[in-house]
Amino acid sequence: MKYLHFIVNPISGKGNHVIDKELLVSIFPENEYRIEISHTEGKDHAKTLAVKAVKNGADCVIACGGDGTVNEVASALIGSQVPLGIVPVGSGNGLASNLGIKGSLQEVITTIKKQNITVIDSGCVNDNYFFSNAGLGIDAEVIKKYEQKGKRKLWAYIVASLEASLSFKHYNTTIKFGDKELDINPFLLFISNSNQMGYDMSLTPQAKLNDGYLNLVTAPKMSFLQKMKMGFLVLNRNFLKFKAAQHNLAQSLTIYQPERIYTDIQIDGEYHSLKTNYIHIEIIPASLKVIC
Repeated sequence: MKYLHFIVNPISGKGNHVIDKELLVSIFPENEYRIEISHTEGKDHAKTLAVKAVKNGADCVIACGGDGTVNEVASALIGSQVPLGIVPVGSGNGLASNLGIKGSLQEVITTIKKQNITVIDSGCVNDNYFFSNAGLGIDAEVIKKYEQKGKRKLWAYIVASLEASLSFKHYNTTIKFGDKELDINPFLLFISNSNQMGYDMSLTPQAKLNDGYLNLVTAPKMSFLQKMKMGFLVLNRNFLKFKAAQHNLAQSLTIYQPERIYTDIQIDGEYHSLKTNYIHIEIIPASLKVIC
């Protein structure tokens, strides 16, 4: 009998999804599957629940939520043989989109039953894992303001982007990777593992989840008109036409911002304030099993 543990964020997205025992046993017969459902109650709770599920012998742990919930659950599964299932009911759903996980609630959950497993890379920022992307530039400021809105909708993201572009503070930054060193005062400093960052938008459409590389995107301090042009190209899925951006591949990199004490960063669409101005980021190849 297979043990499936569903971890549900009840307030993800619009908060109107119903993932209950009745729905799940209609897909997973009780004589073949043991089904457990846990609901998150706050930040980092999904990771705690996932760690417990693995210790209790779960054959699969399913994250039901957005990229933040997926990040927490996946972080608990790194390096284990327990695969991650995703039921994308959040607002952005970047990783799920990259993996082609879409459809109705019942269709997505039925996909988990088929157990088609792929192995993907993971990223690590100091002690924090990411699976889609991380950023220390304008995107971190956008996410910070977006979370303050309390509305997980595209319009709130656009408003937050406009506000962030006006208030963003630039910092001298040294980035080292491979045999390269970049000294830059960046508006954009984005590191991606996937080709999606939510809402079907992307800064790295060429990125692959299993190529053993991170995609680094930087763009220097720019005028307001350039910012608007960049925003327009992002919204229209044409960011690669933005010539001010520089694209590189890296397996590991360090980022140093001497003028800062704390570092604002977004990790898989969640705002974090790291108590350091020195950041180490690396790829962990083939470290997570995902059902898709």
